[in-house]
Amino acid sequence: MDETLEELFAVIEDRKETLPEDSYTASLFTHEKGENAVLEKLGEEATELVLAAKDDDREEIAHEGADIIYHLLVLLAMKDMELSDLEAELEARR
Repeated sequence: MDETLEELFAVIEDRKETLPEDSYTASLFTHEKGENAVLEKLGEEATELVLAAKDDDREEIAHEGADIIYHLLVLLAMKDMELSDLEAELEARR
């Protein structure tokens, strides 16, 4: 999974730099709401994850969990953080 996260984060960083017009990721970096757009998406996806868990819907749990991780990675990129910052925090909690 680490490799998948690294590859996804690299794509997010690329979209941040190149801002392709047809990219949802790029639109988050240029949204008129600024970082609030990503923060709102994180809240929305968290609610959807909670509801999926309540319903014991494994497929939806995976889907919404992936949405949360994706938007978290976008937020890290927005804040000029690295995936290693998150990994270091998780390591410190072992």
